[in-house]
Amino acid sequence: MRQIDVHKLSDEAKFNGFHGKVLLWCALIIIFDGYDLAVAGIALPSIMKEMGVTAQNAGFMVSSALFGMMFGAIFLGTIADKIGRRKAIAICIFLFSVFTAAAGFTHDPYTFSAMRFMAGLGIGGVMPNVVAHMTEYSPKKIRSTMVTLMFSGYAVGGMLAALLGKGLIETYGWSSVFLAAGLPVVLIPFILKSLPESMPFLIKETRLEELKKIVSQMEPGYRPEANDRFAVPSADKAEGAPIGKLFHDGRGFSTVMFWITFFMCLFMIYALSSWLTKLMASAGYSLGSALTFVLVLNFGAMIGAVGGGWLADRFHIKYVLVGMYALAAVSITLLGYKVPTEVLFLLVGLAGASTIGTQIVTYAYAGQFYPMAVRSTGIGWASGVGRSGAILAPIVIGTLVGMSLPLQQNFMVIAIPAVIAMIASSMINHSRSASASHEDVSMVTPDPLPRSATAAMARK
Repeated sequence: MRQIDVHKLSDEAKFNGFHGKVLLWCALIIIFDGYDLAVAGIALPSIMKEMGVTAQNAGFMVSSALFGMMFGAIFLGTIADKIGRRKAIAICIFLFSVFTAAAGFTHDPYTFSAMRFMAGLGIGGVMPNVVAHMTEYSPKKIRSTMVTLMFSGYAVGGMLAALLGKGLIETYGWSSVFLAAGLPVVLIPFILKSLPESMPFLIKETRLEELKKIVSQMEPGYRPEANDRFAVPSADKAEGAPIGKLFHDGRGFSTVMFWITFFMCLFMIYALSSWLTKLMASAGYSLGSALTFVLVLNFGAMIGAVGGGWLADRFHIKYVLVGMYALAAVSITLLGYKVPTEVLFLLVGLAGASTIGTQIVTYAYAGQFYPMAVRSTGIGWASGVGRSGAILAPIVIGTLVGMSLPLQQNFMVIAIPAVIAMIASSMINHSRSASASHEDVSMVTPDPLPRSATAAMARK
C-alpha cells in the first residue's frame, strides 16, 4: 500500500500544462470579476446625471455592491469548503454576470442598488475561492507569483471596463457597459467541466478516482494504483472548516491583523476606483482624460501585482507588503498636489500598484497563511470583514466631494489607511503560517512521509 501526500506533491510539482489550465481559468474569472466591479465607477458620472442623484447618494449606490461583496466573501467563501470550490465558483459567476447585466435595465437608484447588491454577492464570493484554488494548485517555489499573476486579471478587467466605457457610454449610454457583463454566464458549463476540484474536498468525499486523475496531471511522475491511500496534513483535513479554526494554533492575533489590513487596503481601492474619475474631472480634466487615469491606475495595479508576487517569492512576503503599503501612503498623498501631467500619470500608476496590486499580494499571503482545508474560509472572512472598509469608502469620499474640500484633503483621507495597513501587516506572526509550519504538522496517518514527491509515492 502506498501513502500519497497530496500537499507535498502540489508543493514540489514542476509547472506544466495542468497548472497553466488552472491559471488560465482562474485569471479569466478574475478578469470578469474586475470588469463587473470597475464598471460602476466608470459609469458613475453618467448615472448621476441621468438619475439626478447627489454625490453622497451615488456613494450609497456604489456601496450597495460592496455590501453584497461582504456577505458574498464570508458566506460563499465559507460554503466552498463544504460543497466544493468548483460549485461555489459557478454560483458566484452566475450571480455577478446576471445581476450586473440586470442593473443596466434599471432607471432609478433603488432598483439599481438592489441589482448591484445581488451582483456583489458573486463578486465578493469568487475572490477567496479562486485565490484558495490557485494557492492549492501552485508549486511552492512560484506560488506567490502564480497567485498574483492570476489576480492581475482584476486590473485587466478594470482596464477593459475603462476602454469599453470610453466608446460604449458615449455611443449607447451607460447601461451598455453593464449589459456586456452578462456574457461570462455562458462559460459556467465549461468551468464546471475543466476546473479541478479541491483535493482535500475530494478526499473527504472519497472521490478517489477523480483525485487520482488530478494528481497524475499535476505530477506526471505519479502512476495511480488501486491500493493508493491519500493524506494531507492534519490541519488540512476538510472536516467542516469551522470559523474557529482561524483562531487555533496561535493564529488568532494574526487573523485580526489580516482583517485590519484588508479593511484599510479595500478602503483605499474603492475610494480610488469609485471616485478617481469624478475627482479628476472636478480638477479640470475631461471625461476622456479622467478615464485614462483609470486605465493607468489599473495598469499600475497589474505591474504591482506581478512585481509584488515576484518579490514575495524571493524575499519575505510580509516585508514586501509593508514596503508596498508605505509606497501607497506617499503616492496617494502626492496625487492631491499640482504636478506636471507626466508626474501625475506616474503617481496614479504607483497608486494602482501599491493599492490594488498590494491587495492582490495580501490575498496571496492570506492564502499561504491558512491551512488548505480552511483556506477559503480564512480568505473569505478577511475579505468579508475588509468589505466594510470598501462599503465606507465611497460614502466617506462622496461626502467629502459634496463638501467641495480641496483636492489634497480628499487624497490625504484616502492615504491614511495605508499607514495603518503597513503597521497591521508588519504585526502578522509569520511563524504561525501554514506555509512556515507545514513540515512540522502531524499527518492524517501516523506514518511519516518522505520529503520528496518521488519518495512520497514509494512503496512501504
